[in-house]
Order: sequence, then structure tokens, then C-alpha cells
Amino acid sequence: MAEYDQKHWWYRARREVLAALIERMVNPPKGAHILEIGCGTGHNLPMLGQFGNVEALELDEQARSIAEGRLGRSVMSAPLPELAGVPEGSFDLVGAFDVIEHIDDDQAAIASIAKLLKPGGRFIMTVPAHQWMWSAHDVVNHHKRRYSKRRLKKLIEASPLKLERVGYFNSLLFPVAVAERLSSKLRGKEDVDLKLPPAALNAALEKSFAAERHLIARLPLPPGLSLFAVASAT
Repeated sequence: MAEYDQKHWWYRARREVLAALIERMVNPPKGAHILEIGCGTGHNLPMLGQFGNVEALELDEQARSIAEGRLGRSVMSAPLPELAGVPEGSFDLVGAFDVIEHIDDDQAAIASIAKLLKPGGRFIMTVPAHQWMWSAHDVVNHHKRRYSKRRLKKLIEASPLKLERVGYFNSLLFPVAVAERLSSKLRGKEDVDLKLPPAALNAALEKSFAAERHLIARLPLPPGLSLFAVASAT
């Protein structure tokens, strides 16, 4: 992740899409207190820093060390759903980007995250979509599930949070991804390694995915590789 997160089209474009989503759906107050749960190597932290003062949480020791170097201060380590030691009622925005699918009890995880928010604070999460897209990639990355739009809505609606928006993204490249996934399964050769494509292809894929920043939270996108949800604390 640390090797590719500043170069690979998926990381670069997703940050642009997430920034547009935050700007349109949250528009945090000046000096907002922001937390990213499961920050990995910290590649989202500069983007989140555009919207306020950022704190982060990461369990993996090696990734956390890299994230601390990027953030310039310590990164918390507390597993979901307990989140022991993370101050409750403190955050204007909490993000969990491709995290909740790793948690056995996703309902308990959302309930714990709700406690971290200030009244009116927002929670933004992203998860992989479509259980029928399950592949070796999910196994290697220790996913517990992929989500349907209906399942994600029910997860939030059963929590203390108020659901504001659920939608797909990474939609423009979805047909290509489906074709590649089906082809790999038929050949019995599923590639689970993250690789940097040739420069021209990497740029084209980034441009295609990043174009969704103009549409996210403005128009409903067709089915895509990922889902997002935005919810607020009451």
C-alpha cells in the first residue's frame, strides 16, 4: 500500500471522489475534529486535513508507523467494535473507508462509531459492493462480506445514526471490472496482487474513476464496485 498509494490510479482517484463527497454531504465547520478509523498507511490523511484537524486509528503496527510519519504525530490503536480509549462525543466527522467489511460484528461497530460523534456530527463509510463479486481478492484482504445497497441501508437504519445517503461509486469502470473478474474465474487464475499498470493505462483509469467526483452526491450513480453511506448523529 505504501509503495503504490501515491501512484496507483485507484488510490488517487478515490481520494478525489471522497473529497467531493465530504465537501457536498458534510461541509465540516472550520477547525472540524476529524477521525479516520483504519487509516492504513495514512494516504487519506492529507485529503482529510483539508477539512479540519485530523486524528487517526490503525491496528497494523507497520502501517501505523508509516501513517504516523505522514501525520507527524501518534496514531491511535484500538480495535472495533470496542474502540477503547477513543474519546466519545468528540468528532465532527468520522470516516471508515473500506474498513467495516473486515469486522465480524458490523452492527456493533457502527454503534460504537456513533458514540464518537458530536451531536449533528457525520459518519462516512465505504464498502465493497455485490456479494456475487466475491473473489480471491476478498479472501486475501480478510473481508467478511461484500454489501448490497439494501444491506448497507439496513445496517445504518438499525444503528443510533440517521441515514442521509447511500449510493454506488466506482461505477464507470464497473463493466470492465466485472468482465475481468469473470474471465479470471473462468481461467482459474485470479490475480490478488496490487500492481501499478503502465503509465498511460494508469492515467486513463485514474481519469475515468476521478470523473465521478463531478457526480457523487449530485446524481445517483449506477451500480459500481463500491458503496458509500453518509449518516449523522442525532
